[in-house]
Amino acid sequence: MDRPELAAALRTWRERLRPADVGLPAGVRRRTPGLRREEVAGLAGVSVDYLTRLEQGRGPHPSEAVLGALARALQVTDAEREHLFHLAGAQPPLPGRIRSTPRPSVLRMLDRFTDLPALLLDAKTDVIAWNPMALALLGDMSAVPPTERNIARTAFLNGSARVGADDEERRRLNRALVSDLRRSAARYPADPGMQRLITDLLAGSPEFARLWEQRNLNVRHGDQKRVRHPQLGLITLDCDVLHVPEDDQRLIVYSASPGSHGAQSLDLLRVVGLQELSADRLV
Repeated sequence: MDRPELAAALRTWRERLRPADVGLPAGVRRRTPGLRREEVAGLAGVSVDYLTRLEQGRGPHPSEAVLGALARALQVTDAEREHLFHLAGAQPPLPGRIRSTPRPSVLRMLDRFTDLPALLLDAKTDVIAWNPMALALLGDMSAVPPTERNIARTAFLNGSARVGADDEERRRLNRALVSDLRRSAARYPADPGMQRLITDLLAGSPEFARLWEQRNLNVRHGDQKRVRHPQLGLITLDCDVLHVPEDDQRLIVYSASPGSHGAQSLDLLRVVGLQELSADRLV
């Protein structure tokens, strides 16, 4: 880790940015060029003290997640991003690997959905972030080991999926899941996590193996999902997918029309919260 050069690079890249470049107001009394430390820290999801110590050449060894967040906040080029990782003594992410680190800006948006369940998936359907309403609807995902926190594993190997009211809907959702993984596997043929997931699914699920061999692509998930909640029963919700194209991630948001049974159920979920969660509930 080259602390002096890392500190200089972070300061230089921060000072060359204007507030308008990152969607911030210029404000007044801006005595230094570029962004303030607190602005970059907020964009990267780190503390101001942490960033200050890095810029003064006395900070800790930053993790790959922090380096990625700083690179995005500072809007560096691909070459500069690679240089940043090398200065910090870390291995830059290899091309063709799935990104499983949420953007701080996406996490802030996720937190804004205070009355709607929302969760973030990477390209291999790992659940990498969620909000409290998603926990209330789908179960405590933090209780599941990170290596098992995957939608496809849950659907084909664990048998604990709650999205899908009957066998017909479950089969349709499974076909759509396999279609998603087929396309992702083609985009990331060298990703170790994707390779391990497909190997496990083929070995552990005859249904997955059968669907995988059919090679059906572009199977729609559907605009509505029916969720079997242990306390509230069957809930029909609209399901929208917001893409984060730069990271090949998807933000899944559940909602319901005002006055509908689904909307009433979501209102109840805000009251029930985590207190009524069963330990075995997972999407």
